[in-house]
Amino acid sequence: MFLENTINHNKRRGWIEVICGSMFSGKTEELIRRLKRANFARQKVEIFKPSIDTRYDAVKVISHDSSEIHSTPVPSSSNILLLSSGMDVVGVDEAQFFDMELINVCNQLAADGIRVIVAGLDMDYLGKPFGPIPGLMATAEYVTKVHAICIRCGNLANHSHRMVDKTDLVVLGETDNYEALCRDCFNAGLQGKV
Repeated sequence: MFLENTINHNKRRGWIEVICGSMFSGKTEELIRRLKRANFARQKVEIFKPSIDTRYDAVKVISHDSSEIHSTPVPSSSNILLLSSGMDVVGVDEAQFFDMELINVCNQLAADGIRVIVAGLDMDYLGKPFGPIPGLMATAEYVTKVHAICIRCGNLANHSHRMVDKTDLVVLGETDNYEALCRDCFNAGLQGKV
């Protein structure tokens, strides 16, 4: 007899969680919180970050409020698959800097029974979808969008406004290069009214 609420406890079930939002919204802080809880539960946890991100530390993932966790820097998403064997939970920080293959990598890990937690910017400095994050949001079981506070008006901010005159898609920086803005202040800034 089949019961709808029967769970197969012999098979590990994986899934994808995406934490997204603008800069200064607490994405990395939330990622670290979830990974530390998994560590406390004695789960095998590994966190990856793109090797190009050396803003605070070459190896650690560090949030703006100085929360930190050890990570493995990798040059491309394919390295994550190679280094995730035997893990219960895999975290990925600054996912927008990875190649589009990250979507397939995360889905493969989830299919293998691994809980995958990804954090990254969902929009670039122009307000356009950024890297693999939109694709991950579409295939994830759970999506958490976090918000900063607009530095100009105090409303919820969901845009990362670049304050330096550079047009490269990737410009690493902090409060010296970026500020969090709400939709109205961001649009006014694009029109040169700010």
